[in-house]
Amino acid sequence: MSEPIDPGVIALAAKVFDLAREGDTEQLTAYLDAGVPANLTNDKGDTLLILAAYRGHTDTVAALLERGADHARINDRGQSPLAAAVFKQSADSVRALLAAGADPDAGSPSARATAEFFDLPEMTALLAG
Repeated sequence: MSEPIDPGVIALAAKVFDLAREGDTEQLTAYLDAGVPANLTNDKGDTLLILAAYRGHTDTVAALLERGADHARINDRGQSPLAAAVFKQSADSVRALLAAGADPDAGSPSARATAEFFDLPEMTALLAG
C-alpha cells in the first residue's frame, strides 16, 4: 500500500498549477527555480506548459520552456501544448513552442488538425512555417 501524499505537497501542487493557469510567471518561476519540476503533471495529464499555453500566457510558456518543460508531453486527452495554444489562437505562444521544436502533427487532435477544424487560417499559416 502506498503512503498518503502529504497535504502540504498537494496544496503546493495546486498553487503551482494555479500560477500556470493565471500566467503568474514571476511566482511560478520562483517555485521552479526552488525545485518544483517543470514537467509537473496533474491528475488529467495536464502539464504546467499545457495550462499556460491553453490560457495564452506567452511569458509563462517561454519561462517553462527555458526551464526544461517538455513541449512534446501529451495529456490524457491526447492534447499537446501546441494544440492548446492554437485552439486559443495565441500566436506568440505558438511561435515560442514551434521555436522550441514542438511538432504540429503530435497529439490527437494535433495542432494542425485543430487549426483546420476550427478554421483558424492565421494558426494554419504559423504552423506551415
